[in-house]
Amino acid sequence: MTEQSTVAKVRCTLNLEFDSHESAERVHSSVELDNQGYLSTEVKGNAIVAKIEADSLNSLLHTLDDFLACTSVADRIVSKED
Repeated sequence: MTEQSTVAKVRCTLNLEFDSHESAERVHSSVELDNQGYLSTEVKGNAIVAKIEADSLNSLLHTLDDFLACTSVADRIVSKED
């Protein structure tokens, strides 16, 4: 008999709210390509909803840190354009 091990996943859902739907869309479109394979994102109202799943807490935190850094830069650029 083979013993199957269950690998636990670490999950996180993040809601980033913006001043408007347009700002959320612009930031989302700026960072969306970098997210492929690491997290899923969508715009809901004036927020970006990001869902992250990783094999370890350390991996999740690394992905979250990268996403927040990229989103922060994109938000500053979008805010200057308004």
